[in-house]
Amino acid sequence: MRKLYTVIVALAAVVLTATAAGIWCHRIIEQNKMQTEDRESSDLEEAKQKDDQDEDNQELRQLSEEEERKSRSEEILASMTLEEKVAQLFIVTPEGLTGFSTVTEAGTATQNAINQYPIGGFIYMEQNLQTPEQVRKMIENAQAYSHERVGLPLFINVDEEGGTVTRFGNNPNFSLGKISTMQEIGATGDAKNAYDVGIRIGSFLHELGFNMNNAPDADVLTNPANTVIGSRSFGTDCNLVSDMVLSEMNGLEEQMVIPVLKHFPGHGATEADTHQGYAYTTKTLDELMSNELIPFINGINAGAEVIMAAHISCPNIIGDDTPTSLSKIMLTDILRGQLGYQGIIITDALNMGAIAEEYTSAQATVLALQAGADILLMPESFQESYAGILEAVNSGTLTEDRINESVKRIIDLKLSIEE
Repeated sequence: MRKLYTVIVALAAVVLTATAAGIWCHRIIEQNKMQTEDRESSDLEEAKQKDDQDEDNQELRQLSEEEERKSRSEEILASMTLEEKVAQLFIVTPEGLTGFSTVTEAGTATQNAINQYPIGGFIYMEQNLQTPEQVRKMIENAQAYSHERVGLPLFINVDEEGGTVTRFGNNPNFSLGKISTMQEIGATGDAKNAYDVGIRIGSFLHELGFNMNNAPDADVLTNPANTVIGSRSFGTDCNLVSDMVLSEMNGLEEQMVIPVLKHFPGHGATEADTHQGYAYTTKTLDELMSNELIPFINGINAGAEVIMAAHISCPNIIGDDTPTSLSKIMLTDILRGQLGYQGIIITDALNMGAIAEEYTSAQATVLALQAGADILLMPESFQESYAGILEAVNSGTLTEDRINESVKRIIDLKLSIEE
């Protein structure tokens, strides 16, 4: 009996020991688990803090880059003469600068012209574009002359919308080829197709040396009788057009080509062609805000850097027939004031009928600057326009501060494309 009792006690001791051991092991496991969870939580927290710190550092770097660019921009502006600043306001054809009938290279004549008039940029047409090697060399030389003269690059601009407005698509010497009209792209309903157009055109232009393209066309085709825009527009629905415009804009920007949204406030509502003469829309501002201006509003919110002002008149908005490109109400009060746009405003070509038939070159350029434009595209006479602006500043019609405002925007954008 005593032996049995001893065995029972021994067994009980074993059970108790095993139970205690189990409890101890469980506690150890739980402690290890908690320590592991603590470590994981700590690692996650450290990773989050590192990510936050990286984001903060990135923001600081961006801020530092912006501050450095701003400082450099102000230094360049302060170092420029009035004449140099006025020249920066212009994008002209090489013929318009040099006086030659056809220009296909940038040699001594171009260098001498840039030394005298350090313009903001060139726009090239079909006659200037023969082969890829010729175009690259012409642009490379012109850029070198500009850098040597004022320490800034030129805007190298072109009208390459695809579809019916193309400078390369009909030339077998270039690889761009035919691109569908934007009307056909819009009809697919798939904005990726517009993005692909931006990538295709952008990569082609960038490889040749272009850094600015007068596209995408942001016009909403609201007037079926419109002929000047027609198939150049993505369509009749403002939201579809907006989606397409933003997608093409992104494609161009990814290829380091500056998109130019056009033609503010929307050429799709007109019947006449401003290339030939007077064109207008009878729409009110409220009507434009709910339709034709949607692509521009969304483009501004997406960071559009350049918007082209059309020569169309909006008499039911401003009360007279002044073209938008020369209207302070349209450019300063509405585009900058109401829509909050802070980027560059470029005029449509100032040699078009709507301007050239009503104003001298000097009058048109001075009025455009007074209205709020920054870049003056292709005046009928560059030299007359240039002299007219200098005279306007000297007479007090324009202030040098107003010139500085536009040139500062131009320098800022030029510095950003060099980074």
